[in-house]
Amino acid sequence: MHDATRERFGRTAERIAELQDARAAELERQIVRFVAPKGDERALDSGTGTGALAFALAPHVREVVGVDVVPELLEQARKRAAQVPNATFVEGDAIALPFGYGEFDLAGTLRTFHHLARPELAMAELTRVTRSGGRLLVVDQIAPVDPLAAVELNRFEQARDPTHTRTLADVDLRGLFESNGLVLLRAEYEQETRELDPYLDLAGCEGEARERARALAPRGYTADLGWYLLEKR
Repeated sequence: MHDATRERFGRTAERIAELQDARAAELERQIVRFVAPKGDERALDSGTGTGALAFALAPHVREVVGVDVVPELLEQARKRAAQVPNATFVEGDAIALPFGYGEFDLAGTLRTFHHLARPELAMAELTRVTRSGGRLLVVDQIAPVDPLAAVELNRFEQARDPTHTRTLADVDLRGLFESNGLVLLRAEYEQETRELDPYLDLAGCEGEARERARALAPRGYTADLGWYLLEKR
């Protein structure tokens, strides 16, 4: 699975970084409002990609570390980190983070779980590396409550991007939080309209795969995103 992930995101790293740049100011505003960092935290961005969450946090925390398995994504993040001295990026796996117990005051992941075959391991790792009393942020697309609609959504997403595994429902995410003994401080939901062709371009979806994805695409695709802020007791 890692080989497929590295191949897919290696091809599209620059495209992802450009979209991140366009969205950076709005994401930072959302993060500051939702998380309200205190300014002295050591923060972690697991599955950082090109550093979207890390860069949104960097002006508002003491230090932030981004971790990802794809070297090309990290290369894009490091280019942008030249002017951000408190952000560093290391290669590592979200399901086996290269850090000790309780090293971070704040640990987060942005749009990552739906790419993982074992999101429960990534959640356990986020919890492990967060100190007692620390906070965790999880942001990801959430599946419809209707199981048939969820199957159709995942079928389309997998056709668009073979690294997509499964979009979790709100109840699934809350189960992951509860199983790790986390306390939910707040949750918010938003809708994100996705124009089909740019969305396919972002995944490098071309040829027969693109035609298949177009045929499976929901009409007027609007994705539901869940934002969750948690505390480790």
